[in-house]
Amino acid sequence: MINALGFECVKVALKQDRTGFILTLSVHPDEIPEELIRDFVGTRYMCALARVNDDETAMSYDNRVKRAGMLCKNPQFHEWLISIGAINTLHALVHEERAIEFIYEQCSIESRTELNGNAKARKQFDKMVNEYEEWKTQQEPF
Repeated sequence: MINALGFECVKVALKQDRTGFILTLSVHPDEIPEELIRDFVGTRYMCALARVNDDETAMSYDNRVKRAGMLCKNPQFHEWLISIGAINTLHALVHEERAIEFIYEQCSIESRTELNGNAKARKQFDKMVNEYEEWKTQQEPF
């Protein structure tokens, strides 16, 4: 069991040096755990952050870039593409390549990273994923 320190903080700055990124957080004096104050500079931590919504709940992150990559390798996604006529070959490597092309065409993108910043591409990707998920629910389990 992991014993973690919990506190609210605000992102103040993000910069980069030769070793990586430097994230600066502001913590209210009433929020900072005493253990954090007592630990030496250079102490390593495992970190988990959740963005807070206006209603104080944690915001859910949906990494579409990662999801797109996983879908392109997924045989069940390939089956869906075959069922809608986007793939018509049996070679698995060709399936993955065609899946990538299909996502690019459907979302009007040239790189999966565009799914992060392009609102129109995100909306189209989400629509495509919903259609695929709907198709999956209609398939036989075995």
